[in-house]
Amino acid sequence: MYHIKTFNKISPVGLERFDPELYAVSDSTDHEEGILVRSAKLHDYDFPAQLLAISRAGVGVNNIPLDRCSESGIAVFNTPGANANAVKELVLCAMLLGSRDVDGAIHWVRQQVDAGVDVTTVVEKGKSAFIGPEIYKKTLGIVGLGAIGSLVANTAISLGMDVYGYDPYLSVDTALNLDRHIHVVKDINDLYKRADYITFHIHFTSKTEHMINADAFAHMKRGVRIINLARGEIVDEEAMIAALDTGKVAAYVTDFPNNRIVKAPHVIAMPHLGASTPESEQNCAVMAVRQMRDYLENGNIRNSVNLPNVTMERSGVMRMCIIHKNIPAMLANITTLLATDGVNVENLSNKSKGDYAYTLVDLGSRVDEKVIADVTHLANVIRVRVIE
Repeated sequence: MYHIKTFNKISPVGLERFDPELYAVSDSTDHEEGILVRSAKLHDYDFPAQLLAISRAGVGVNNIPLDRCSESGIAVFNTPGANANAVKELVLCAMLLGSRDVDGAIHWVRQQVDAGVDVTTVVEKGKSAFIGPEIYKKTLGIVGLGAIGSLVANTAISLGMDVYGYDPYLSVDTALNLDRHIHVVKDINDLYKRADYITFHIHFTSKTEHMINADAFAHMKRGVRIINLARGEIVDEEAMIAALDTGKVAAYVTDFPNNRIVKAPHVIAMPHLGASTPESEQNCAVMAVRQMRDYLENGNIRNSVNLPNVTMERSGVMRMCIIHKNIPAMLANITTLLATDGVNVENLSNKSKGDYAYTLVDLGSRVDEKVIADVTHLANVIRVRVIE
């Protein structure tokens, strides 16, 4: 029986994918093998020794201590693409809000009513304050062409926009799914100088922190409209406020409000609505549960953020799952040790990611505790698990 601890409210559509004969799911267990989480912060959480996996029902994992997890042999999963359509739709909404000042116009109408004015007598005169451009035939720049950015790009093409994309890590699969009319540039400044609207779909890392800064604004067109549904930390707020004050940026739409940025001119701030749809929450929960089950039951890793993705069809009678450091000769050391112990290897798969590697070994016969202990005690092995 696997014990799964839930943080936050996880959609029951996902939780019902756990077989009740194999899993006990609770928000109060203190000896869990798996954790399901959304936005709850786990940096100060004391992980139990038996914890094997954390599955994030969403994309961002800045609420999870990845280094500590990797060092302890805990696989961390996220759910890329599960909320992509929800965010894509909000990006389209953000472009329109940033163009037409719909938010300001609605607020003005309510002010007239609250002041006792017959609003029907003032709308024609008042509407001139909220004139804004159409998005048709304008240029959209998209920084990050992953699951969300590629959907935004293709949709924008269908709306009659000219689309430029930048992504130094663009995958072959994503590239093949992009509309042929999308211009993919190798220099982000080529995108900046052309775009009337720029939307960012990137992870927050030490490299992307404050990447939207004074230098970036210097390369952009005057009157550009910026959309940030990615992470608040990618924006240098000092530089953004200065750009808004001078009109370099005509509007900033963000999903990450704070008291300072909300008070700046021409800012439209939303309370992190990007993935806040029932469909998105269900998709994320189902994907998070499916990945955790495959790891716990089969040792397969899909969409891990700290370990390499390794999947292999089951063969043999026992599977050994080995998390280890990514250093030379590790695979040879493992197979040599198994051969010395007289163990026949039916099948094997090994991949690395950064400082860590993962090896799946299907064995032709059951092995005793001594063999497992021998592999566990190999230098630079972090964790060994056996699945029958």
